Amino acid sequence: MKYITIIPARGGSKRFPGKNTHALNGIPLICHSIEYSLNNATVLGTYVSTDSDEIKCVSEKAGAEVIDRPAEFAGDFATTASAMKHAVKYLIDKGVEFDYVVLLQATNPLRPIGLLDEAISILEKGNNDSLFTVNRNEKKLGKIIDGKFVPWNYKFGQRSQDLDPLYYENGLLYITKKELLLQEIIEGPTAYPLVVNHPFGEVDIDTVEDFHYAEYMLNSHTNY
Repeated sequence: MKYITIIPARGGSKRFPGKNTHALNGIPLICHSIEYSLNNATVLGTYVSTDSDEIKCVSEKAGAEVIDRPAEFAGDFATTASAMKHAVKYLIDKGVEFDYVVLLQATNPLRPIGLLDEAISILEKGNNDSLFTVNRNEKKLGKIIDGKFVPWNYKFGQRSQDLDPLYYENGLLYITKKELLLQEIIEGPTAYPLVVNHPFGEVDIDTVEDFHYAEYMLNSHTNY
């Protein structure tokens, strides 16, 4: 099977303008994901889909090829799936051969060593149309109904370590068959949930505060 990487990165962030090119430990944020892809020998091509000239320039300098994203796929209400579909169609029309797409989000810049290799190995051995990463949730969750807190995944007094396991989608990476992406589907019917027992799964940058947390995590885990 042939794999390529697509990193979607639009330029219109409202909560953190310019975040995709903001320097994280001296490297533009998006370059962490570009380097992660380029350092994997299985990945045959690394592409960035963007509507921003600044992101385009930074990405090309980092070694990625850039797909110019039309405005209709870059607005506030445009979905990642629609941007991925556009990118996949562009690459197919260009004659690029691939079976699966690795989706790396620029806002999830920190990934454990070997995660992509592990994910590809699972797909090679199994019969899954896609894969995505998750972290286990250790929090006691509930709803507030009529002014009262109603536990959802536990009972009052229950120990945290005795909770039924729940998981959340952490966004570190996705791998999807190109045929699914042409249907604007990222997680298919047989998607494999790869559990990542690592605090990097908690890093997702939407605000300046998230960025500072990412810097802390990066400096706290030098071997990643």
